[in-house]
Amino acid sequence: MSGMGRREFITLLGGATVAWPIAARAQQPMPVIGVMSPLSVATAARNLAGLRTGLRDLGYIEGRNIKIASRFADGMAERFPALVVDLVALKPAAILVGSTSAILAARKVTRTIPLIWFGSVDDPVALGLV
Repeated sequence: MSGMGRREFITLLGGATVAWPIAARAQQPMPVIGVMSPLSVATAARNLAGLRTGLRDLGYIEGRNIKIASRFADGMAERFPALVVDLVALKPAAILVGSTSAILAARKVTRTIPLIWFGSVDDPVALGLV
């Protein structure tokens, strides 16, 4: 250990041991929840606010320990296939969908990412989704 004494080496090693776990945690990716809405951004704002509030009540705070990636079809169901491909590329933990056409489009693209269907009266068993 030329140029570095034993105490300096031990101090350096101790500092690296403390800093390493912090750096490792900082590099872990934040989980993503995908949201695919048939609505416009403005129309869906109240729903998204409710989602954020519910997640916050469970300890998930957007930007701190979770990310929400939203895509909006603006009332055009033909946009769903491209929107779901975009969301799947983000490797989300789950995708929330708000219409029958949205979940059917999502089901064609992924069978590994959990799909959460809300706000619908259609029968998921009859549609072959469960």
